[in-house]
Amino acid sequence: MRILYISDVYFPRVNGVSTSIRTFRRELQALGHEVVVVAPAYSQSATEVDPGIFRIAARGVPLDPEDRLMRSRSLRELPARLGPRAFDLVHIQTPFAAHYAGLRMARELGIPCVATYHTFFEEYLYHYVPFAPRALMRAFARLFSRRQGNQVNALVVPSRAMLAALTAYGVRSPMTILPTGLSLGEFSGGDGASFRRAHGIPADRPLLVHVGRVAFEKNIDFLLRTLDHVRLRHPDVLLLVVGEGPALPRLKTMAHNLGLDANVQFVGYLDRATTLLDCYRAGDVFVFSSRTETQGLVLLEAMALGVPVVAIAEMGAIDILEAGQGALVAPAEERAFSEAVCKLLESPSLRRQLAAEGLRYSARWGAALQAQRLADFYAGVLRGRTITAPAKPPAPACKSAL
Repeated sequence: MRILYISDVYFPRVNGVSTSIRTFRRELQALGHEVVVVAPAYSQSATEVDPGIFRIAARGVPLDPEDRLMRSRSLRELPARLGPRAFDLVHIQTPFAAHYAGLRMARELGIPCVATYHTFFEEYLYHYVPFAPRALMRAFARLFSRRQGNQVNALVVPSRAMLAALTAYGVRSPMTILPTGLSLGEFSGGDGASFRRAHGIPADRPLLVHVGRVAFEKNIDFLLRTLDHVRLRHPDVLLLVVGEGPALPRLKTMAHNLGLDANVQFVGYLDRATTLLDCYRAGDVFVFSSRTETQGLVLLEAMALGVPVVAIAEMGAIDILEAGQGALVAPAEERAFSEAVCKLLESPSLRRQLAAEGLRYSARWGAALQAQRLADFYAGVLRGRTITAPAKPPAPACKSAL
């Protein structure tokens, strides 16, 4: 098959959507399919070396300076740039300019169009339009998602919770649950001791790690408030916040106001092939508090590197977090979450047990298997036969860590 991916974000912009696109593209091509990616041009991508990636002229986004909005004129010129390629299917990855350009190209080519719903916009938009009432932004997000979901032939959703939410919105297009797989070969090795030395962190200092975009919807402020409780029992505890994003200035101010300057270190983005692996391995515990995650791939990354997890099991993270499988599932309450963190910090044997379980568990989420499932999904769409997952998925049995 020849598949056209179109997205409003891609590397060098680091986030879960970029990772999902790259992972699926690599694995699909290994299966013998061709995947062409259309994405915005960033200053760092002015010279694209991959002939299968087409960069579109784009302008900045005022409310989110990391992102770019592809220009309409450049998108209209895209068919001429792509040339006489015969595509079988268009796969839209994001809901902004890419969504409408993808629909238009699918109609012009007379081929099916599918989309992946990566982001839980109901809990996302109001963070970026703070002057609008929260209830209004949530209602708009539901309407927006319903309209777009019903414009495509089928939808890919990364979790049971996301499928349930879209069904409740009134999306009637066929949907299938298909999370991004983990490239297991990329998540091995890593030198935690080297990372600690490079960043001046003593070998015996309790270290918590959070990896992800530093965005408001990631609920990182909850981790700072939790840390304020953890340090009562572990005064020298350190939280590493790895990543960048629009919430960074506010979080730095919050850490200072809580008196956590000596307990929090913001380290920015790290190279996924080298220093990020070292950072994961340096941690005693990986902490995650997002309540709007559509999947939570970083949880699997931590487990694959043998780092025990403490996390809130909501939205897409529910599908990954299972009690006794490499993680302690904690309530969305600061003292209870901090108790779970302290429980791990104070028990090396429990950390070793969860690390071993996480290694085995993460291996079940291999990217090659998920890519084969996606290829089968595409084939079903092309045959006009798609399978809708159950509208009311069963709730998993996630027990409290305490």
